[in-house]
Amino acid sequence: MASWGAAQQIPEPQNALPAAQAGDVTLRQIVHLSLGGKRVRVRISNEFGTQPLVVGAAHIARAPKPGTSAIVPGSDAALRFDGRETVTIPAGAAYFSDPVALVVQDGGDLAISLYLPKAAAQQTGHPGSRSTSFVMSGNHVGDASLAGATAIEHWYQISDVDVAAPADARTVVAIGDSITDGHASTVDGNTRWPDQLAARFRADPAARDVAVVNTGIGGNRVLLDGLGPNLMARFGRDALDRDGAVSIIVLEGVNDLGTLTRDHPATAAELATQRDQIIGGFRRLIERAHARGLRIYGGTITPFVGSDYYHPDAAVDADRRAINAWIRAPGHFDGVVDFDRAVRDPAHPERLLPAYDSGDHLHPSNAGYAAMAKAVPLAVVAETAPR
Repeated sequence: MASWGAAQQIPEPQNALPAAQAGDVTLRQIVHLSLGGKRVRVRISNEFGTQPLVVGAAHIARAPKPGTSAIVPGSDAALRFDGRETVTIPAGAAYFSDPVALVVQDGGDLAISLYLPKAAAQQTGHPGSRSTSFVMSGNHVGDASLAGATAIEHWYQISDVDVAAPADARTVVAIGDSITDGHASTVDGNTRWPDQLAARFRADPAARDVAVVNTGIGGNRVLLDGLGPNLMARFGRDALDRDGAVSIIVLEGVNDLGTLTRDHPATAAELATQRDQIIGGFRRLIERAHARGLRIYGGTITPFVGSDYYHPDAAVDADRRAINAWIRAPGHFDGVVDFDRAVRDPAHPERLLPAYDSGDHLHPSNAGYAAMAKAVPLAVVAETAPR
């Protein structure tokens, strides 16, 4: 079942590996597992590649903590693919490794080391890692640490870690935009709201076998592509297809609302059309989740008046509140996670509470992300009974 994951996209030029560090390199990337197990497998992605991707060698090991290239002595293990140490992944595809016997703890950190003999023909990755990775020339996948490596805050070519967990274990998928991706959270701190939700599950004896997989993408929109594929296009790969998934929490819409009026005012008709299209998109997501037997929960859109990036006016906030009213209404989603109520300022509900504001009036602070995690009803989203 899925214990960690990241949504894939084409890295923007400033977030891509530079040509001098893209081929004949070792990438050591640290990921934070939500749930542990006794066997592990890793999915390597070439989703957006235009040519086959060759992985010359791959290792995994327990990491002592985030932010370091060191691994726990004695925990290093080679990954194999159909018994081979190397794998060639076709353009547009992703491959799981063979399972490896490795005991990983709940909430533990895993180092994934890939040797790429040649640069990927169009990189696939996740720029918003909020986690330090390391790149070094040559093949060093089995080294105890990567002395002299370059530190980067991105992930490349890795999309999933599955663990062999107890039979009653299950996964909740959090899909959304930069607020789910954890923008403004502490690098290497694992303080995004899905991280803090996973910690709540681990601390609850009745729900400790629930993993949380974060598939947020910065700038993501329901209807249109942005820095990554739109939510409608990626919903299958990033949510429905996660191993062991029983529930999905959707938090999207702020970028649709903000982008429409970022550079010029929108007419009332344009706002109404977009509002109806966002709600229509949510209806389609609900249908698709139910067709797969998954529960789907709507996250209310958090306030963002005061944002210097989007500078929304009263009409935009009215649309936000109208969409939230639809999300809250019975008969649509299987339930509601009221993120809006959790982080808004009661005196100024169109704005984030100052204590929960990272400073840009759009993204929550670490404390705001904690409040969002606390808003999730654990017993409800971890439910495995059919709808």
